[in-house]
Amino acid sequence: MKIKEVAKYFSKVNPYLLSTLIVGFTALLCLPFSGTQSYHVISFILLFVVSVLATFLGIGPVFLAATLSALVWNFFFIPPHFTFHIARAEDILMFLMFFTIAILNGILTTRIRRQERLAREREIRTEVLFKLTSELSKSSGMDEVLRVAISEINKNFGFAPFFILQDGNEALFHSVWLQKNRELNQQEFDIANWVFNNCQKAGKFSTAFLTEKYSYYPLYGARVKPGVVVLELENALGEKEAYWETFLALISNALEREFLGELAQKVRFLDESDRLYKTLFNSISHELRIPVATILGSADTLISSKQDENTQKALFTEIFTASLRLNRLIENLLNMSRLESGRITVRLDWYDINDLFNKVSQDLNDELKPFNVKINLQEDMPLVKIDFGLMEQVLYNLLFNACQHAPATTSIGIDANYIEGELVIQVWDEGAGFPKNVINNVFDKFYRVNGSKTGGLGLGLSIVKGFIEAHKGTVSVENQKKGGAIFTIKIPSGSPDIINMQFDET
Repeated sequence: MKIKEVAKYFSKVNPYLLSTLIVGFTALLCLPFSGTQSYHVISFILLFVVSVLATFLGIGPVFLAATLSALVWNFFFIPPHFTFHIARAEDILMFLMFFTIAILNGILTTRIRRQERLAREREIRTEVLFKLTSELSKSSGMDEVLRVAISEINKNFGFAPFFILQDGNEALFHSVWLQKNRELNQQEFDIANWVFNNCQKAGKFSTAFLTEKYSYYPLYGARVKPGVVVLELENALGEKEAYWETFLALISNALEREFLGELAQKVRFLDESDRLYKTLFNSISHELRIPVATILGSADTLISSKQDENTQKALFTEIFTASLRLNRLIENLLNMSRLESGRITVRLDWYDINDLFNKVSQDLNDELKPFNVKINLQEDMPLVKIDFGLMEQVLYNLLFNACQHAPATTSIGIDANYIEGELVIQVWDEGAGFPKNVINNVFDKFYRVNGSKTGGLGLGLSIVKGFIEAHKGTVSVENQKKGGAIFTIKIPSGSPDIINMQFDET
């Protein structure tokens, strides 16, 4: 049987009774030799028994065993027998030495065993702390860190904690994190808030708010105070207090890391928002100034002086063109606002794709005049289910973008096909295309390729992507081998049922 198993068995019996029984049983076995002169050997046997008991029992039972061994040896084995009187001086000295050696042997053995136990506990705790550190370092996000913390605390201390964290503004949440079924009343929350603000433990088994049923421990880091952990303890932690404090320090550091990560993310978000705000402000101020200046200048010329008919017509044309440009900018801003607010409502109905292409081509008639426009449709193209208004804006932005970047006299094309339940539209041009290092960014808000013509806020393509995704479709872009860019739109569209089809009256 292993030593640990023997120790576990002995721990179930009263140690003082066990010491008495073992010493008595040993004396009983040696009693047949009480009449001989070998009582010195019996002293070694009793010393051995005391040493063995010291391996398993505490200092009190060992002291009792050493005392009983000395008295039993004196009473039964040292002449004269069955009396505590010792006749010979050397026997008195031997008895004193036996008692002293038995006591020292028991105490030293017990102390060594205690040191061994403490070393083993330190090793186990070090291993547990290392595992906790490893698990916390691999955790990502506040919830995952807390799940690891709760699991490890329950496994190593046997109680289930609950955490109250701060909201990022140095104020505690009123609810318990992760455990919605556990709530603190106002008095308990006030104590938790006191612990959070003063960084001192309180409640049961502490020096503050002793009458409370919970024990409150602060979680504090080098730069951020994550919050408070609350325990419902039956007994004081005692010698485990330092171990518990180390546990809390590791958990606090992990929570602080997550808080600092969230803070850094907020800083990056604010920086990005500030950058986008400056970009938007600069773009709007620049893009709005041009058409407004054109309108003001042409109107002032018409008002301040008389012009011939041709000049008036030219000025009216300038005002109309500038108004269209201003309207397009405002429409793009409004569309982007609708996309970001989630207020886009897709109203699907069956339409002839020719009507869509004709409407957009008519709206962009002046812009498309310098180009050779090619529209290729599948011969047996069926009706498709789309939101006509949104798709009109999509094609308008794509064709207008092509007009801005393709050289005059080159071709701009639109291809449309119906493939396996999907409407596939491709818009292409014969311009320079997009640089390879920026082609993945063309759908980003306010993104404009360096060196591109003025006009626009860099919202057109991001609106295209938003409207297509509202149709549950996809849009992609790539450069053609022969030159220019090609945008591919894919939108799911079922086969129309001509008999039962209902068209939108509008």
